[in-house]
Amino acid sequence: MAKPGRLPDFRKMYPEASEEVIEVLKETERKMQYQEYDLKAEQTIIDQDAQEIRVIPSREDSYERLLEEHNLPADEQADVENIVLRKILRKQLHEAIRNLEEGEQYLIIQLFFMDRSERELAEELGLSQKAVNKRRHKILRKLKKFLEKF
Repeated sequence: MAKPGRLPDFRKMYPEASEEVIEVLKETERKMQYQEYDLKAEQTIIDQDAQEIRVIPSREDSYERLLEEHNLPADEQADVENIVLRKILRKQLHEAIRNLEEGEQYLIIQLFFMDRSERELAEELGLSQKAVNKRRHKILRKLKKFLEKF
């Protein structure tokens, strides 16, 4: 690829090519330069009369440059993203649990939030441990379907 703003001499590179091919090569090269340089480079305009320097930011930005500009280390930025994602998922999960029937809510809350075992719940509810396990799986499938809607 040529330097930004300069097109290679395709006539020298491909002496046997027709004018249409050369035009297509020039157009393609210019589009590539636009994608590679023009969108990503900021422009500086110096107004001699007003003694001003104006910077027009690039129209496309990289994640790395944004991190540098805001002086955020990459791992701190990732932590912020993870925190936000966890909060969103937690909110969706609580909404999904609220949509369960009362008995289903109780079972899930006891198993996952109160750290009770299936055996303890089975004794309390007068069921076998296997029945509690089956209910847990059924409820988890229900929650998964609900969360897939988001």
